[in-house]
Amino acid sequence: MKAYGKSDVGLMRTINQDSIFVSMSSVGKLPNLFIVADGMGGHKAGDVASRKSIEEFIKYVCTTNMTDPANILDSGIMEINKIILDLAKSNKDYSGMGTTFVAATIVENHVYIANVGDSRLYLVNEDIQQITRDHSLVEEMVRLGQLAKEEARTHFKKNIITRAVGAEEAVTADIFEIETKPNDKLLLCSDGLTNMIREEEISKIIKQDKEKAIENLVKQANDNGGLDNITVVIIM
Repeated sequence: MKAYGKSDVGLMRTINQDSIFVSMSSVGKLPNLFIVADGMGGHKAGDVASRKSIEEFIKYVCTTNMTDPANILDSGIMEINKIILDLAKSNKDYSGMGTTFVAATIVENHVYIANVGDSRLYLVNEDIQQITRDHSLVEEMVRLGQLAKEEARTHFKKNIITRAVGAEEAVTADIFEIETKPNDKLLLCSDGLTNMIREEEISKIIKQDKEKAIENLVKQANDNGGLDNITVVIIM
């Protein structure tokens, strides 16, 4: 198993509010750990929220007595939600900040995933399958049949998320467990990638370019406009 990660500011932003963590080695009781967080808030607040959420999550994972991967991920997100919320309350410059958060750990052929917000995890094999569910206004509209999935990519409200770390007193993460087969690949990413490149093209680049896929995905997102920060983790 190999893992690659990259975060890029894109072409239209001056600050990268995305943060990333990639570890093939054990983190606490987890055998490995992969995280993408996409911060939101004024000026540098989003940057603080995403970076701090990852730092505090790692601290939690390294000190918890829990052993079940899904419980560790779930409890870790509840813990960092309190920390980010308290930080936002303590400093007016951080008021209203929050972050998406998608984390995964692989135990043999099982992948445990936790997600809050609209950063995503995909399973890539013959096809590409989004495992996480976006916590966003347009995703709710799609689920209710009010909007076609393809229309959601360019909808003017596509950036409105309905759930984030640090946004409210309590947060509920979606927890997933999937099994992988040989040659399956995993992709974690912020919406700076998926808003710029269609899923079919993402899958094609990953399967064709292999070790160069990270660089080529970021380049393609920028070539298509680079409207947001772009963060990508690929595990293969």
